Amino acid sequence: MPLASAGLGSRLVSFSRITTCEKRMSDLRTGRRKYYDIFSHVYDKFIQMHSRRDEKDTRDVLVEMADLGEIPNPYILDICCGTGSVILAFANNCPTSLTVGYDFSRGMLLKTREKPGAQRVILIEGDAISLPFADKSFDLITCSHALYELKGQTRQNALREMKRVVRSAGVVLIMEHEVPQRPLIKFLFNLRMAAMGSADAREFVTSGLAPFTKIFPHVSLAHSPSGKSKLIMCRKQMVKS
Repeated sequence: MPLASAGLGSRLVSFSRITTCEKRMSDLRTGRRKYYDIFSHVYDKFIQMHSRRDEKDTRDVLVEMADLGEIPNPYILDICCGTGSVILAFANNCPTSLTVGYDFSRGMLLKTREKPGAQRVILIEGDAISLPFADKSFDLITCSHALYELKGQTRQNALREMKRVVRSAGVVLIMEHEVPQRPLIKFLFNLRMAAMGSADAREFVTSGLAPFTKIFPHVSLAHSPSGKSKLIMCRKQMVKS
């Protein structure tokens, strides 16, 4: 695959349509991809109805915490980018950046392509456990509210891939749900975890930093202003104070 052998650069910038990176998935993963292809048609409306403020909270926190001010032309990858709200925010806030949105659902990527500013974002269809990029390609990797949907080993493999393609001084920013404290909301949250069919989804959400410290040597934690999400910052090397 040219993307893997050449890394990033002029070849990647020239892509004006969605690029597909073929990789065989399990039947379960293929089924979930078909589900998200269908869900993409109503996804943005669903978010607007149920968590519009939280979506803005997610975008703003990720852009702020990325702290890319000293990098003149940052390379940014958003994994499981959905319909593109996060990667489009980075493209708008960092006009000199090279921004890549990566998702296994073509339906989600097609919806991203329809949005204002999407012409500045490279969209690639592929699986998070097999990224088609050379080692140390990106200054920043983001992944928002997606890892909890993956099974244990698949999730760990995705984290290893993020570590592989982030640069030595780069950062991986992962946003995940906080467990709600209000009884009714907590009940609905647990019901959602159970409905997903993933036995370890709730365990992952409640396990703190343990899944990340197994992969990255330096991990820290922050919280969104709304208190509904936590931000895990993963690095290969310690940041100098």
